[in-house]
Amino acid sequence: MTDIWSPFTLGGITLPHRLAMAPMTRSRAKLDGTPGDLAPEYYAQRASLGLLISEGTQPSHDGQGYLATPGIYTDKHVAGWRKVTDAVHAADGRLFIQLMHVGRRSHPDNTPHHNQPVAPSAIASGEAMFTMSGMQPVPQPRALQKEEIQQTIADFAYAAKRAIEAGADGVEIHGANGYLVHQFLAPDSNHRTDEYGGTMERRARFAIDVVRAVVDAVGPQKTAIRLSPGVATGGIAEGQDNDELYRYLAVKLGKMGLAYIHVLYTRTDLLLEDMRRSFGGPLILNRPGRSREQIGADVAEGLADIEALGVMALANPDLVRRLKTGATLNDPKPALFYAGGGAEGYTDYPVIDAA
Repeated sequence: MTDIWSPFTLGGITLPHRLAMAPMTRSRAKLDGTPGDLAPEYYAQRASLGLLISEGTQPSHDGQGYLATPGIYTDKHVAGWRKVTDAVHAADGRLFIQLMHVGRRSHPDNTPHHNQPVAPSAIASGEAMFTMSGMQPVPQPRALQKEEIQQTIADFAYAAKRAIEAGADGVEIHGANGYLVHQFLAPDSNHRTDEYGGTMERRARFAIDVVRAVVDAVGPQKTAIRLSPGVATGGIAEGQDNDELYRYLAVKLGKMGLAYIHVLYTRTDLLLEDMRRSFGGPLILNRPGRSREQIGADVAEGLADIEALGVMALANPDLVRRLKTGATLNDPKPALFYAGGGAEGYTDYPVIDAA
């Protein structure tokens, strides 16, 4: 049995233990997509978690969905993220920037160009989204043309280069949670009849092409992807009907030598075990709602190499110390998870006395 506190080497980086901070949207970036002024402090506070996976970061204008989320495709974005990575490295942490293209989960009022959202197919998610004018229905997206798909793939690769330029230790492609890559994977959001839709292999092609382009741009050891098989979100409801696609995808990704795959998982472990075996490389596992008492169980049982923690890490900058000493955990403040701009519920969670 592997102990959660044993070191682990991932992407050429030796980490002090088997915990990581999961990616969490915080909606505190500047409106031009530059990380907010408090972002360096926020991430550095949590550097003891070893590997930090950033909030979703759009690779292009089209990729933005929510208000006040960061980008990584302009010089200002790079300069802003450099402050974050410098702060994390000074605190002896490592940071992978998550590249998140939201696809249809967007509203024109929230994007720099105010254009209609794009997606594999012209199928709306059925959601509502917060905008400067309040909650509004997410509009029906426009189906990407073939040449636009190629440009979107290139956007991911360019953003990955900019992330490394900003000092990131790697990038994680967001292929989960109902966003663009997931929209291509799922049969209920992808009704295409060309080489990017229809069969399992064709629906997986966009994800594979994006990963390959990023690998070509920054190298396999700086490239990772997040997947969420069977998680119903953003209008996607795969159930178990798409399990074979994830087995197929794990095999394909395993041949690329990636830093890791990150699996958001809420089901029984059969598919997870198959994906881990087929991928063959490091696997980070995130189980939403995991209790304190369950931390380390997946690593001990060999289901994962690293466990990613979300809300616990958000509310406890010194989570590692609290877990090791048995100290009480802070209560999270859900009403402030996405409240833009201020320190409250962001950088003001207390730490225990280190004496």
